[in-house]
Amino acid sequence: MNNKASTLGELKKQGYMSRSIKDELRENLIKKIKAKENAFPGILGYEDSVIPDTERALLSRHNILFLGLRGQAKTRMARQMTQLLDEYIPVVAGSEINDDPLMPISRYAIDLIETHGDDTPISWLHRNQRYGEKLATPDVSVADLIGDIDPIKAANLKLSFADERVLHYGIIPRSNRSIFVINELPDLQARIQVSLFNILEEGDLQIRGFKLRLPLDVMFVFTANPEDYTNRGSIVTPLKDRIESQILTHYPKSIETALAITEQEAHIYDDQLKRVNVSDLVKRLIEQVSFEARGSEFVDKKSGVSARLTIAAYENAVSAAERRAIINAEQHTQVWISDLVGIIPSITGKIELVYEGEQEGPYQVAFNLLEKATRTIFSQYFPNPDTLKKKKAKEAIDDNPYRSITRWFNSGNNLDVFFETKDADKVQLLYKVDGLHAIVKKYFKTANDKENALLMEFVLHGLAAFSLISKKVLDGKIEFKDLMGSMLNMGTQSFSEEDFNDSDFN
Repeated sequence: MNNKASTLGELKKQGYMSRSIKDELRENLIKKIKAKENAFPGILGYEDSVIPDTERALLSRHNILFLGLRGQAKTRMARQMTQLLDEYIPVVAGSEINDDPLMPISRYAIDLIETHGDDTPISWLHRNQRYGEKLATPDVSVADLIGDIDPIKAANLKLSFADERVLHYGIIPRSNRSIFVINELPDLQARIQVSLFNILEEGDLQIRGFKLRLPLDVMFVFTANPEDYTNRGSIVTPLKDRIESQILTHYPKSIETALAITEQEAHIYDDQLKRVNVSDLVKRLIEQVSFEARGSEFVDKKSGVSARLTIAAYENAVSAAERRAIINAEQHTQVWISDLVGIIPSITGKIELVYEGEQEGPYQVAFNLLEKATRTIFSQYFPNPDTLKKKKAKEAIDDNPYRSITRWFNSGNNLDVFFETKDADKVQLLYKVDGLHAIVKKYFKTANDKENALLMEFVLHGLAAFSLISKKVLDGKIEFKDLMGSMLNMGTQSFSEEDFNDSDFN
């Protein structure tokens, strides 16, 4: 409304019509659907699941419960609903609960309109101000959500405690005509959940015995993690029964969707982008870590693995390359596979371990997940060494594209890749390994020099992940050497090269 009314009389002349927030959401969503506009822009991977379910719930004028593991954009979905609200709505000026001028419900607004009539002052509320959010914790009280008697207000106004005007409204009444979100609903004590019954059903408030009826106009959105049902609490059945639509959220179903989410959400500065190149290979390796974590026997599946893991890991990988470039005074570099050691802190802080994982230790589990991700992605770029192992010994040796590389290490050679090595020096190191460049050119004929070097390093990490060579992450470097030599150092029996080849590929 361009010419905003400043009084109740002007608002009536403009023909303003009251409507509930759920009608408002429904009608604006219908307009978006007809215009083929995305009602939830930036939410990726939910196009055929969560978004249609949410739209159906909004069209049905339902309160919503988003049920899913952490990092599944539950709260983000709720916050984006504000874009389905009218840009501005009129409220009685000074009202604590956003009273509709044509349908006032608070004693303050009713008395003001009775006193001033059409001269009652009107203010306008932007849709971004029509959103309330509360994280459910065990210390949340009824007074926080609903309200309580304010003795200071009673004293200042010289009113009896039986007067409605002495009430201090909680966050829910203050969210009248707004979207109100309670995150992690099962963490809310059962007696507090009970206080929500009548609000959802009738709009009644019960504060310290007051016979108070406030037909609040609130769109409720709740979020919950299935883990909470057993670990910390539950949603009481009568309350759950009053939440009309329960929508299940999920993690990205494909690595392509996960890549797009990470690319969209990661905060990378422009100067980082100018200095550091991140290849598609590295992005896929980082993304695969979260997929491996969600299937790992060491990670608590009930807790889930948030998309924030890969977002933080991506940012750390770029920063690791940036730091190396700054140290070496290089104007441009790329994220090498060895830089991914720098994402370990992003993994350890984002996974909940089961007992077996705790025994392994968070850092060891994180390294294991990175190795598993390397194995998975390696077999998409190069021949899978495990398939070679299933062949007969002679056939496997003849078909083994990694034979020159493993023989170079078996001959007593080793390669130390320091984390702060200059790009040019790292490339020279990689070319020392027999057969390393040849296998990259065989499978990636059009790769440029930088891509060749990255793929050469990837081959080393891949062979180590498949236990064809040894890899040790030490302070300041990664050490590649022959597998048998490493085992000998641990007191393992010695084998000849022929024995190694036969045992590895039988």
